[in-house]
Amino acid sequence: MREITYLEAVREAMTQEMERDERVFLIGEDIGEYGGAFQASYGMLEKFGPDRILDTPITELGLTGAAVGAALIGMRPIAEIMFMDFTTLASEQLVNQAAKIRFMFGGNATIPMVLRTPAGSGTGAAEQHSQSLENWFVHIPGLKVVMPTTPYDVKGLLIASIRDDNPVVFIEHKLLYKTKGEVPEEMYTIPLGKADIKREGSDMTIIATSIMVSRSLEAAKKLAEEGISVEVIDPRTLRPLDSETIINSVKKTGKVLIVHEAVKTSGFGSELAAMIAESEAFGYLDAPIQRLAGREMPIPYNRNLEYNTVPQVENIIEAARNLAALRV
Repeated sequence: MREITYLEAVREAMTQEMERDERVFLIGEDIGEYGGAFQASYGMLEKFGPDRILDTPITELGLTGAAVGAALIGMRPIAEIMFMDFTTLASEQLVNQAAKIRFMFGGNATIPMVLRTPAGSGTGAAEQHSQSLENWFVHIPGLKVVMPTTPYDVKGLLIASIRDDNPVVFIEHKLLYKTKGEVPEEMYTIPLGKADIKREGSDMTIIATSIMVSRSLEAAKKLAEEGISVEVIDPRTLRPLDSETIINSVKKTGKVLIVHEAVKTSGFGSELAAMIAESEAFGYLDAPIQRLAGREMPIPYNRNLEYNTVPQVENIIEAARNLAALRV
């Protein structure tokens, strides 16, 4: 199978869905001639024209509101917010409108829209362009939240999200854009709400999201050389969450390490830990649930400080070693 980058898989998913369904269109800042902040829509203006690749003024609230309105009348918009940090400006339309309209109308109205946004640190973009705010949106009933890790997953999940009749917050980590993987040329979907076991193991389960899945897999390889067998679970969608796959893995291994980039306080790891503690898996635990997350501070501009603000491979290895030695 051919290999393409994560970024190319994003572009291919959007292109194929726009070719298949004339109701799909893109809206955002600099997505046309410039091709998007990270070039996700590069070349699409020439292919589809300005009626379907809509460049907007600098107004995240406005473009998100336009997407909500378009979805209400039967279109299927893909709205791009340049950086996840700027979803703070779009949150009124996303949280107070898009998430609630289907409920308020008793299911008679749907909001089939996708809000795509790059998140995370590692590019030296500093405090206001490097945040991981996924759990803000996981908290809101009515929103679906997707965080793909691989090129294969990003294409299948993005197509599924575009076809979904609910608003989807689709989060792409900036450092993943250049990563490569096998991706079929034909269209395919991956169901929202289905986790993936990226690596099987027997001594502990690592549940990781986004870029931390890649780092956890690298850590698992090195830990295997020390005789520690690690199972790595990628939820892929945070809401809806595939709790069954996670619970079954915890029951098998008896130990859990949760890894994410966002700060630990009220991060997605808190929800995962609570879900495991409240489930039948609790009785199978051989050690307390452990969390490894970003430091309780904004992301610094300085590269060395930025590197040490979020979990790296060596931090995951150290946390896993400590967990392997723990007993209840």
